[in-house]
Amino acid sequence: MLEEKINLAKRFGVEVYPGGTFLEIAIMQNKLKEFIKMAGVIGYSAIEVSDGTISFSQEVRERAISMALDAGFKVLTEVGKKNLQDKEKIGHYLKQIKHDLDCGAYRVIIEGRESGKNAGFYDEQGRFIEDEWEQLLIAAGDQRLLIWEAPLKQQQQDLIRRFGPNVNLGNIAANEALALEALRVGLRGDTLRPVYIKHLSR
Repeated sequence: MLEEKINLAKRFGVEVYPGGTFLEIAIMQNKLKEFIKMAGVIGYSAIEVSDGTISFSQEVRERAISMALDAGFKVLTEVGKKNLQDKEKIGHYLKQIKHDLDCGAYRVIIEGRESGKNAGFYDEQGRFIEDEWEQLLIAAGDQRLLIWEAPLKQQQQDLIRRFGPNVNLGNIAANEALALEALRVGLRGDTLRPVYIKHLSR
């Protein structure tokens, strides 16, 4: 069934990869090589390198990126912790973003979990921690290199207003995809208003 799902996604040109937690388990079990090989056999086209739950060295992170690239995968990395009590200082993540991109990562995912609250760079209300938001952007250099996990409508609206309708968003529930697309194309009041104001100023 998993192979059928992967093949269906690939037929529509959709990159598909196992979640980063699986890679973390492989690293914990010292089976990174086997994990990457199995991902290829199953048919995944990309690999996510993350340390959202466990911690490992920068050397291990680089090796995981390099091994996945050498195996022909597109590599995405993720920064941020799933539990805020494990969070490092912002400077750590800024260096991580830059280093991951320098090592060949295609995109860097900004952690937000499925809840969008009390994780990654969101507070307990699901609001972005503003000064960290700005610093993450500076580290990436180009916001198009980032994928923002944004499961909550307010987060999606804020990101679309700030970066435009094509901003990279992740952790969107399948049943929310059409609602998000409506936000992207300005069919909801919150995202239509900026378009309308721009139209009036012409």
